[in-house]
Amino acid sequence: SATNVLYQWTSTDAAAAAAVARLSPSATPPAGTLTSELDHRALEDGDKYVLLNDSHFDYGSGNGSFDSTLYQQHLAAGQCRQVDLNMSYWNLTCDSPLNYATPLYGYCMPFLLIITIISNSLIVLVLSKKSMATPTNFVLMGMAICDMLTVIFPAPGLWYMYTFGNHYKPLHPVSMCLAYSIFNEIMPALCHTISVWLTLALAVQRYIYVCHAPMARTWCTMPRVKRCTVYIALLAFLHQLPRFFDRTYIPLYIEWNGEETEVCHLETSLWVHEYIGVDLYYTSYYLFRVLFVHLLPCIILVTLNILLFAAMRQAQERRKLLFRENRKKECKKLRESNCTTLMLIVVVSVFLLAEIPIAVVTVMHIVSSLIIEFLDYGLANICIMLTNFFLVVSYPINFGIYCGMSRQFRETFKEIFLGQLVAKKESSSKYSIVNGARTCTNTNETVL
Repeated sequence: SATNVLYQWTSTDAAAAAAVARLSPSATPPAGTLTSELDHRALEDGDKYVLLNDSHFDYGSGNGSFDSTLYQQHLAAGQCRQVDLNMSYWNLTCDSPLNYATPLYGYCMPFLLIITIISNSLIVLVLSKKSMATPTNFVLMGMAICDMLTVIFPAPGLWYMYTFGNHYKPLHPVSMCLAYSIFNEIMPALCHTISVWLTLALAVQRYIYVCHAPMARTWCTMPRVKRCTVYIALLAFLHQLPRFFDRTYIPLYIEWNGEETEVCHLETSLWVHEYIGVDLYYTSYYLFRVLFVHLLPCIILVTLNILLFAAMRQAQERRKLLFRENRKKECKKLRESNCTTLMLIVVVSVFLLAEIPIAVVTVMHIVSSLIIEFLDYGLANICIMLTNFFLVVSYPINFGIYCGMSRQFRETFKEIFLGQLVAKKESSSKYSIVNGARTCTNTNETVL
């Protein structure tokens, strides 16, 4: 959460759940979604509500000005948390240090947003063409859409908080607090979950194509792939659905900068207390995410990548044999299948490079919260910011992979933007600028 003032329900009976609730529902990059729940540190104070806010800090001259240097000195002096009666005051930047959040989320993220929107829009445009309609391309198109939405939803909040320097101000009215929670936490988590499961579906689909080809005619048809995509989106939505209703925002008024200002009072919803229990609710939610969104998908993807690479090596040996026997038609078909497999292995590998660090940090948090506390959450926040940032960096890379490794993707791209003449001229050529003559042994391009 980026609100300057937030209330968090805490209880000694729900200490474990409060610890788990430090981490956000997702590892979505731009939203600060992982750091948001780290910001909701619960303070054990019986069954009371505690105020989380900045305390006793002069923000400026009283005319709305803000001294950033003085503010950072205030934070460094350990004055983030102070107790006044039963009120503990705390600011977002205590757990989201500005020297990391501002350059990453405020300055770099807007450029990455533009690059991601352009690259992923081009991917969707090319893969949606009738000539590119295959089950594999349909999944790739869904991944591109989800990755793009993961960046788009939290963009306004990040710009407001970090690019325009409003992170120190109270977020109000209550509707704005709710909107910030939805667009910076819940929706990015939803889109990222769909993207993870679609990547897993892509790897499973390719494994069936390569290692169990007869099954592909039954299980990898376009109607089945479309239904699978709908089921994935529905399951991800049901997983995130309770997050829309598990918190209640109530308006409160404080004196801020010499004026009465409305801030958000955050409480865990009554239905969580009465019907589930806070500890059971948060424990089950985060354990589900750890197992089925982070840990198991990464393990399965690594395993499938290894199996696909081994199958590809075997296919290369078989292709050489076919070439020596002058069976060029079969050789060409096997080459195209091999190159498609290689391209998808690269796509999944890039995904794993960005996703595995997030899975590691999430698992460490759960272990630290439920078994033995060992994690430094100040350091964990910095790690989460960096992993979130590099996850966003990985999104536009897929466009470069498709352009570099798929001849049909390039030809379709040229046909859309340069006209059919250029595309027909290149497709009729017997030579590749990069790879020379188009034989079945000297090109690593795929036609998808």
